[in-house]
Amino acid sequence: MNLPRIDIDLEKIAHNVQQLKKLYGSKGIDIIGVTKVVGGNPIIADILVKNGIEILADSRISNIIKMRKAGIRAQYMLLRTPALSQVQEVVIHTHISLNSELAVLKKLSEYASRNHIIHKVILMVELGDLREGIMPSEMNAIVKEVLNMEGLALMGIGTNLACFGGISPDADKMNELSSIAIRLEEKFKITLAMVSGGNSANYNWFTSSKDVGRINSFRLGESIFLGKEALCRKTIPGLFTDIFTLMAEVIEAKRKPSQPYGEVYQNASGDIPSSKNKGLMDRAILAIGTQDVVISGITPKQNVAILGASSDHIVVDNTKAKLKLGDAVAFNLNYSALSRALNAQHISKNSINFHECASIL
Repeated sequence: MNLPRIDIDLEKIAHNVQQLKKLYGSKGIDIIGVTKVVGGNPIIADILVKNGIEILADSRISNIIKMRKAGIRAQYMLLRTPALSQVQEVVIHTHISLNSELAVLKKLSEYASRNHIIHKVILMVELGDLREGIMPSEMNAIVKEVLNMEGLALMGIGTNLACFGGISPDADKMNELSSIAIRLEEKFKITLAMVSGGNSANYNWFTSSKDVGRINSFRLGESIFLGKEALCRKTIPGLFTDIFTLMAEVIEAKRKPSQPYGEVYQNASGDIPSSKNKGLMDRAILAIGTQDVVISGITPKQNVAILGASSDHIVVDNTKAKLKLGDAVAFNLNYSALSRALNAQHISKNSINFHECASIL
């Protein structure tokens, strides 16, 4: 297969899903599979569903449409709170959406009721990370209105932590979310089917808590695909962390000065580069760049060091590896790098171990 490419081990994805379902299920928490990092890849989505994921969540409706057209049977959740301009698409193509704006909820209600559709909504609560969410003091008023909206079904409440402000989903935050859920259920005589405590950052809280309260759902992407929790990026025991491997081809291998020479101005990234003169060195250029992947988020598996990058090239110190023209360099990726690379149209996606994992369950 052409380079650059990402090799994707489907058997390891299946393993991670099964282990995470077992882990979180031990305390009554279901997991939702977040597909935005894989760009709604239908092959990967199919592995998630075949291994017990019932709800697939994505931030982009185009990814959800792609998975639905591929015949992936699941409940689909829109992760990013809907824009007013996409209300019709949300109702048509998704089953569940996360919401924080009353005006959007009213529009969802209008379109859903007009088309005889029941759309399920999760109301997001602001607990300190300062991304999306309704302030706790405003929840009663919002819930009261939503319960009277035709075409909408209040499925539950949720929160998002650690993504924007880096705020930990600790015991205090989760207890507060549980308390809000209990208060709403008692006040309005309802049962909230889902209380979504967060994402892959919730692992530390989960493992240290004997009682998870009303929390019964997590939205997981990083833990499934990278085998890590999202607060300190530590590996979760028993999970694979090497599911994805980025491969890039050497398109030049030469001995050159270690320091650019001439008058220095801004480079293609708008930076003014500085470097030390180490004399002549072996350098190699790879056919991949910042347009394809977050350079700071990749780690070479070979003994090379990244010297820098432009939109289409990565330059590496080739002194130890002695790479030749046409050789391939393999990289591990963090979540940000993986997200950009899997959504880059010029990087081939190569699924491996497909047949082995298709019959795991």
